[in-house]
Amino acid sequence: MTEGTGMHCLLIFPEFTAGAFWNYRATCELMGAKYPASPLGLITVAALLPKSWECRLVDCNVQELSDADIDWADIVFTGGMIVQQHSSLALIERLKASGKTVVAGGPDATSSPHLYDLADFLVLGEAEVTLPRWLADLEAGCAAHIYECGEERADMSRSPVPRFDLLQFDKYLHISIQYGRGCPFHCEFCDIVKLFGQVPRLKSNEQILREIDLLYASGHRGHVDFVDDNFIGNKREVKKLLPVLRDWLEAHDWPFEFSTEASINVADDEQLLQLMQDVGFFVLFVGVESPSMETLVATQKRQNTRRSIAESIRKIHSYGMAVNSGYIIGFDAERGSVAQSMLALIEASATPVNMVGLLAALPGTQLTRRLAREGRLHEDFAVPPEDAADQCSGGLNFVTKRPRVEILEDYRRVIAGAYAPHAYFNRVYQMGAALNCRKKKLRLPWRERLRELRGFGRLIWRMGVKKDYRIEFWRTLARLALRNPRALRHGVSWMALYLHFGEFMKVVLTRLDKDIELAKASHRPHEVRATKREPVAALGAAPIGILRYPDPRAPVLRSRLGPTDSAGA
Repeated sequence: MTEGTGMHCLLIFPEFTAGAFWNYRATCELMGAKYPASPLGLITVAALLPKSWECRLVDCNVQELSDADIDWADIVFTGGMIVQQHSSLALIERLKASGKTVVAGGPDATSSPHLYDLADFLVLGEAEVTLPRWLADLEAGCAAHIYECGEERADMSRSPVPRFDLLQFDKYLHISIQYGRGCPFHCEFCDIVKLFGQVPRLKSNEQILREIDLLYASGHRGHVDFVDDNFIGNKREVKKLLPVLRDWLEAHDWPFEFSTEASINVADDEQLLQLMQDVGFFVLFVGVESPSMETLVATQKRQNTRRSIAESIRKIHSYGMAVNSGYIIGFDAERGSVAQSMLALIEASATPVNMVGLLAALPGTQLTRRLAREGRLHEDFAVPPEDAADQCSGGLNFVTKRPRVEILEDYRRVIAGAYAPHAYFNRVYQMGAALNCRKKKLRLPWRERLRELRGFGRLIWRMGVKKDYRIEFWRTLARLALRNPRALRHGVSWMALYLHFGEFMKVVLTRLDKDIELAKASHRPHEVRATKREPVAALGAAPIGILRYPDPRAPVLRSRLGPTDSAGA
């Protein structure tokens, strides 16, 4: 097969796990959308392909993949994260059965290429590095089966503007863009340093303006999510970008508001907080991980130490930005139950949305290498259990220090406590009351205002009339309207998320009850799991590479408001 001209290229984004934490379809339906976040990786790949190729995107989270789509294609690109692994592999089998040439990439294929060997070509790592090599070899008629980055990193100043024209904007609640890759911190459990490096690599201010110019010209208004794993990884450069972005927004009558992920030390820089507030950032995802300073030090999450986490989060709220938090249970340094202290921190922080997950050993991390040396890593640790209700509950892919049943019971208490209706809605009120929304400048066109109004009407019917927690809804709505009416729009959005999180809680608790009973019945209390896993003694027992959970991405790496793929391959 050669590159040719007029190639029909189908890009397929696999479906996420139906019960995933960020898969809040019920909330999307209020707004007439199908899924929270648009894919970014594949439309960046499309921008790197020859201009003579005709590209078509099928996001399986918002539309069905038809036989006609497959028949149209000369070549198919696909790739995703570990929570898309089962749907990705099934998709490749379907494509190969149809006689199609398949190119696979993305974080999970990069991590576990042996699982994706059925694909004709594996173009792994950052697409800006490996895709041009593959295209050159394809044109020369000598394309190899696998292409990897090695130690080379993509030059973000050369990263193309994504093919936003391939998206159906009305199918998503927000559109994803990316400013940079990499994180200056080196947490033991995190694979971002392995995936993207410890020195943040950034797009230029001009590149970001070109991207939002294109979004604006395409008609998108409202929420834009920066999918960076740490938006403030290079504070000096971010402080140069934000005033430029503010000038653009002012010149275009404030059509966008923003979200992202940032380390908690953003709370230490009032100038940066002010700049982010000035351009309309309204939500940050912050990895808290644990209320225990001992655990944070042991896992090298030092940026979270030497501070009151609750006070830092409340300070972010005071600059008009809500915080979604991430927590992990199952660290070696835990000394007995952590449930009560974790719930206390959640309440003190007034964060409604808290992604609480079981620790997972990700390929390529310091944690995984240590567990392998200690003979505690499960052999198939890179394969998620097929029966996992969500990536949050699919962790503990290693022999734990604490008895597994104690960890599972802790996790159950936190999920049940944090997502009980009264607790959740009370935190919505507490956060809403604290948000300083005086500087909000977003100006939506009438079509978007009507869309939100229709969504609010549907919310009143589904939550304010039909749900058994309707009293909590009305009480919170009334209290927030009286206390801080400027924050009411955001408070309503967080209440709407409970259409998903209320059901998510039930699904996870049902799964946990089964896993707890299994753990209690086992004679190997530190190892038993719903899907049997045997420990391995060395990394050589299983391929080690790069693995990324969403988002958002899952107990370890997440997207903020919804799952999205990396802008790399």
